[in-house]
Amino acid sequence: MGTLDGKVALVTAGTRGIGRGIAEALLAEGASVVMTGRSADKGANALAEIGLPDRTAFLTGDARERDEVAGWVSGAVEAFGRLDILVNNAGGSDGFAPVHELSDEAWDNAFTFIVDSAFWATRAALPVMLGNGGGRVINVSSVEGKMGNKAAVSHYISAKHAMNGFTKAVAFEYGQQGITSNAICPGAIETDLMIEVGPSFAAETGVTYEEYKAEYAKDSAIGRLNTVEEVGAMAVLLAGPAGAGITGALLNVDGGTSPF
Repeated sequence: MGTLDGKVALVTAGTRGIGRGIAEALLAEGASVVMTGRSADKGANALAEIGLPDRTAFLTGDARERDEVAGWVSGAVEAFGRLDILVNNAGGSDGFAPVHELSDEAWDNAFTFIVDSAFWATRAALPVMLGNGGGRVINVSSVEGKMGNKAAVSHYISAKHAMNGFTKAVAFEYGQQGITSNAICPGAIETDLMIEVGPSFAAETGVTYEEYKAEYAKDSAIGRLNTVEEVGAMAVLLAGPAGAGITGALLNVDGGTSPF
């Protein structure tokens, strides 16, 4: 018996990276999981690799499109009859540059991708959770949501700080109705996405990609990057019975990188 038997989770951007790690961790505890993503092919591949057709589903769409995000919630309910856990994992940024060179497009994209998508999904999920008598909202933030000491990513830093504030606001409004809201703040993890965007970000800050990764590892108390499995374990804690008394928390999985 798993701690999440009978529960249904929606994990945005769940086909790879941190989202995939969380999805697999929730599945291992007995939950049914709906993953989302922009690529139908990647969704099909993820479902095939996981190999649990009775407890997994994939919904395509772009987290930067409001109607599509809201549709994921109704799609999850349609697939498995309920929704207990929402993991807002979608989000990213591009156009890395110092503030005086940062474009409107890069700024807007970061906030839409990170903050707006979490708001749209949470707003749609809350009525379902209220009808169930409770639920879990888990936002995948970042160590950068607590700090501001990396150059050329002010849009990402600002959006993750905003996500953390939204996490606390939801926790305050719905805590007495059985709904918890927390944010996981991972440190650097070498996901597929990091491999894609890391070199361009490193170049903007004047270092190689390997130097960029080494700097993150050096900043941590454990001397290495974190893993998706470690983030997944935190998500399981927050989603399960043991997490019922944890809300409004910004929980680090960063190897001791953040000072608070």
